[in-house]
Amino acid sequence: MVNERVFQPSFFVLSLFVLLGPNVEASVVASIDRPNVELNESFTLKVTVDTAIDIEPDASALEADFHVGTRSQLSNTTIVNGQISRSRTWTYVMMAKRQGTLTIPPVKIGAEESQPIQIIVTPPSTSHPGEADIFVTTEVDRKQSFVQAQVLYSVKVYRSVATRQPRLSEPSMSGAEVLIQPVGEERSYESILNGKAYNVVERAYALFPQASGKIAIDGARFEARVLRDGRITGRKIFESQPIEIMVSSIPEPPADFPDAVWLPAKSVILSEDWSRDLGHLPLGEPITRHLTVTAIGQLSTQIPALEPAVSENIKVYPDKPEFRDAPEASGIRAMRRDQYAMIGIAAGDVVVPEIRLPWWNIDAGEWQVALLPGSTLHIEPAVMPAQNLIPLEQTGETSASSTEVQILYVDFWRYVSIGLGGTLVLTLIGWWWSSRPKRVKDKQFPVEPIHKRQAKVLKAARKAAVANNAADVKSNLLHWGRLEWPDNCPRNIRELSSRVSAPLSAALEEFCNATYGPGRQEWDGDALARSLKSFSAVNENVSKQHIDKLPPLAPVRNTIRP
Repeated sequence: MVNERVFQPSFFVLSLFVLLGPNVEASVVASIDRPNVELNESFTLKVTVDTAIDIEPDASALEADFHVGTRSQLSNTTIVNGQISRSRTWTYVMMAKRQGTLTIPPVKIGAEESQPIQIIVTPPSTSHPGEADIFVTTEVDRKQSFVQAQVLYSVKVYRSVATRQPRLSEPSMSGAEVLIQPVGEERSYESILNGKAYNVVERAYALFPQASGKIAIDGARFEARVLRDGRITGRKIFESQPIEIMVSSIPEPPADFPDAVWLPAKSVILSEDWSRDLGHLPLGEPITRHLTVTAIGQLSTQIPALEPAVSENIKVYPDKPEFRDAPEASGIRAMRRDQYAMIGIAAGDVVVPEIRLPWWNIDAGEWQVALLPGSTLHIEPAVMPAQNLIPLEQTGETSASSTEVQILYVDFWRYVSIGLGGTLVLTLIGWWWSSRPKRVKDKQFPVEPIHKRQAKVLKAARKAAVANNAADVKSNLLHWGRLEWPDNCPRNIRELSSRVSAPLSAALEEFCNATYGPGRQEWDGDALARSLKSFSAVNENVSKQHIDKLPPLAPVRNTIRP
């Protein structure tokens, strides 16, 4: 009994020592992958503790002089000669905020902390374009523009060395609200500058300002690890110069067209085609007219509907218009195609008047008029059948050699033809009347263009974000997602975040973590509102292959001779 009483306390003390001993004597070691880096170059900080501790390190002191990016952790268990050792390592990808000799402060884990580490940060490479191994350029086709007028923005990345893990960020801008439309696919080609061969990646965007004011476009950001002299560097960042664009308000309409709709473009062309010959149109038979407006440097939803004048001798039935946008070197080529069914109700010539469409030439900076010449429809009367005519010989005192023939119309067949023609007209009127409520409704209540509806929804979302109204933010953003992807709309905010570009994607992730996570944490409504001012929708398939669009990681040596 005595032995048992002595053994039980001893076993308890030994167990307590085993459990608490490692935590008390745990040591924290910090290390970096290299002591010298450039200002735009990332490096890796590793913090290791020699026990399986569950306490997370306090790395808040690192953010004073460094940008802290990707964070990861790894647990390790080793058995040597029956002895078990455990450790845990946290890895931080960091980048200095300023140059000079900086000190990485201690990282605390529980009651222990690591030793401070010194790192030397040198200025970034200042080689000029054409001399540096990697550089980025951006340009716009005009720095003075108008509301809803296209501005072409292009980004070019020049590389003369091999890179790993390349990433080119989407455009980021502030100021007036802007619609961003990618122009075509990413292009890759070769170029020689100052006798140096480069692989070039180029992306182009069409910007459509939605309000007057200043647009500030941040410098394009390219990140990559550089392979040089048999070794690979840390992740480096290369940026272009920022650009500013001044957007003017809509000018006054021309005097000859006081009600002109605002249509800024590089060029506007009107064209038409008919389904049959205009010179021989039987009475009561339909003919189809197609009117097409083609504008370069504009979106199809911005092209106004044409309202051709009609005659009392012809009925016109409009159909649903067709819209199409296609990217090309000069920007967006937009097309609006309207279809009209026309039926003549009286024989004779019907003059279709010319169509004039005023538009603003963004290159010339003036109002111009697109013209479609008029035409003439010849509506032929209904032809009586030959068997309806019966020749009768005139009787009386006439000479046999000069027998006169008189043509007499049989009333019965004439009435039958009139009845058939009237039935056809009544059928056409009935068909028109059956479809009339829908078309009248569309005409009385025109559908607002999608981009304007999206702009209103985003404005409401920004207002809700500033007011920290999470419910309205979710409702408006999901409504915008249904407009942007009607066939495959996002079901929640987290799914929406994967379909938009940075910085909105990161802001939405933070919003989700704050509103859906435990405890309902605070979220930065002002930051979310700012990110909603400038972003672009990313196609799901394109975003997954975004990095693969860049040139090969180890580019083939250029064989072009200067």
